[in-house]
Amino acid sequence: MPRRKNPRRCPGPLGRREWLKIGGLSLGALAVGAAPNLCQLLAAEPASPAVDRDFSVILFWANGGPSHIDLFDMKPAAPREYRGPFKPTATNVSGIEITEQLPRLAKMADKFSIVRSLHHERNEHSGGTNRFLTGYASRAANLARSEFPMIGSVVAKKVGQSAFDVPTFVANTPFYGGGPAYLGPAHAPYMPKPNPLTASGANRYDPVPIFTSGADDDPLFIDSSGVLNLQRRQKLLTAIDEISRQIDDAGAISGIDELQQRAVEMLTSQRTRKAFDLTQEDPKVRARYGDTHWGKSLLTCRRLVQAGVRFVQCQATFRLKPVTGRTSNWDDHSVNSDIFKAYQEKLPYFDQSVTALIEDLYARGMNQHVLFVFCGEFGRTPLIRNQHASGRPGRDHWSRAMSVLLAGGGLQMGQVIGKTSRKAEEPIERIMDSNCLLATIYSRFGIETAKSFFDNSGRPIPLLSSGTPIHELL
Repeated sequence: MPRRKNPRRCPGPLGRREWLKIGGLSLGALAVGAAPNLCQLLAAEPASPAVDRDFSVILFWANGGPSHIDLFDMKPAAPREYRGPFKPTATNVSGIEITEQLPRLAKMADKFSIVRSLHHERNEHSGGTNRFLTGYASRAANLARSEFPMIGSVVAKKVGQSAFDVPTFVANTPFYGGGPAYLGPAHAPYMPKPNPLTASGANRYDPVPIFTSGADDDPLFIDSSGVLNLQRRQKLLTAIDEISRQIDDAGAISGIDELQQRAVEMLTSQRTRKAFDLTQEDPKVRARYGDTHWGKSLLTCRRLVQAGVRFVQCQATFRLKPVTGRTSNWDDHSVNSDIFKAYQEKLPYFDQSVTALIEDLYARGMNQHVLFVFCGEFGRTPLIRNQHASGRPGRDHWSRAMSVLLAGGGLQMGQVIGKTSRKAEEPIERIMDSNCLLATIYSRFGIETAKSFFDNSGRPIPLLSSGTPIHELL
């Protein structure tokens, strides 16, 4: 039977000498992912009339799993071995309480909502990430990349670009258990300088920047002169040769095609370069976010969606002091860190940068079409554990209950949705599968979740097989 031709297949890869005509694109942007990062920028399907062409999402991902009972679902009446040392504090919305460690956030509860009753069934980091961000349970427990397309990749495929010269989907680094799956590398995010360790299950690595200083020697900088010096020219040739060998071995030549030339034009555009460059920002705004990794990351996220990016995902990693813990994510087992000292160390920075972003979105009128989401793959065990030899406290994985913080997006703010049991062990009111959050976001994008993609075997798979939008938000 003759092989069916793909009407979207492009003629083939660019010659390496043609690449040298590109201009001063940084080696990091090219060598890290010519196939998975550049093609994606332009491969989105034509948007349907129902798609909201202005809506965007900033996903601040607490990889490892943040503790719901210590942040947004506190249980002061629970036994000591459950409730922990932190006390709840009242917010500016009557009846809503959050941890005392977030005093700035407490003053703007009218600008965010908390969903306390989500759950799913996967307790592994990558398995939980795949489950939470795709809506499907994976076959493998500890998978490096997802078996189903995560929400950002779906958006990259289904939603049209707001601006031709910016990416549709941007991330700082890969998620452990995330990825485009059978949508292919064309729908992976553009990542300026990713670290492969972030998709390996490692929990000790430095936070990965999504921002740039704008200096000529900055690895994220895209040189406006469009001239490669001899040293960079040689590095680029070596990198392209290596990429070509890998692609040939994988049989994925079609992943490098004419989309790349358009992508390069996009990455060398003024709009994209300026979006990543924080030196373009008002110093007073930069000071409000804070001169920290989180502050600069979230400010860059705002600049990216303001420039037309539709989905930005950024890991909320934080380098603890060695005496506090050995991990840089939110996987606060007793063997990894003292969870309460870890939160006391990082929550002041979280409080500053997140409230700065929320204030900024509202001040610019972006709260109607930009949704900020803070969550991780699951919550933490309500029961405190002390497995470390020192006896320090920690909490383990807990997918039976979690809290999600949402701000903006044209949704109904100033409310708490759902309720968990007395010890925060499981939802007891408005019990919702985590797919309900995905369904809510897809609904705002105008993406129909009943529509199917075809996996690598040709089997049609709906975007979501279950889950309905959270009506209280809509």
